Amino acid sequence: MAGNTPRSIFFSIVGILFAGSCGGLAGWALSSVLALTGVSAALVAAGVGMVVATGIWVALTVLLDKAGLLR
Repeated sequence: MAGNTPRSIFFSIVGILFAGSCGGLAGWALSSVLALTGVSAALVAAGVGMVVATGIWVALTVLLDKAGLLR
């Protein structure tokens, strides 16, 4: 997206919230499936959440770029 326009900032915030939510849910789900508790659950959830959120952010950026929606 071009520069720091209000529209650009808004869509970046929406993207961060979406990707972060998906990552957080994935991390929480894996911790639940593995029946982890305490510090181990937090570490697994945080690690998985960051990887998933980053993957979603990159995938959406590539898709939007290929669709010509990014400048």
